[in-house]
Amino acid sequence: MPSPALLLPGHPVPIAAVSLFLPLAGDRVQAGFPSPAEDFNCKRIDLTEQLVQHPQATFLLRVRGDSMREAGIFDGDVLVVDRAIRAAHGHIVVAVLDAGDFTVKHLVKRAGQVRLVAANPTYPDIVPREGQTLVIWGVVTASIKQFKA
Repeated sequence: MPSPALLLPGHPVPIAAVSLFLPLAGDRVQAGFPSPAEDFNCKRIDLTEQLVQHPQATFLLRVRGDSMREAGIFDGDVLVVDRAIRAAHGHIVVAVLDAGDFTVKHLVKRAGQVRLVAANPTYPDIVPREGQTLVIWGVVTASIKQFKA
């Protein structure tokens, strides 16, 4: 069975209720054909405001593994996880089965049954058996990627 998709190095890292303002150079960047250069009127945006809805209930977790690659979540990404959001069918969630390791999966609720579904066909669904405890720890609201510079 593949290894868990989420690495918890010690404990989740809470988001501080501090703002981080960075300059926004234009509203969009072309990912197709280049457009003529424009003069950029830089304004500053608050990353906390953009990424965090509930600061006291939001944590960062680093991903380990590739079980969510088709959802755009890759090994090494940092997930923004909000524990105040009520998890619903279709959300990407961080879950714990039987007080074990954290894992990140799609939450599927159908006909009274709950499954955790990977976004990689080589990983099996996780279907809690009778007597097992499944805790939905939080809802993933963003994934932060870092590229080598």
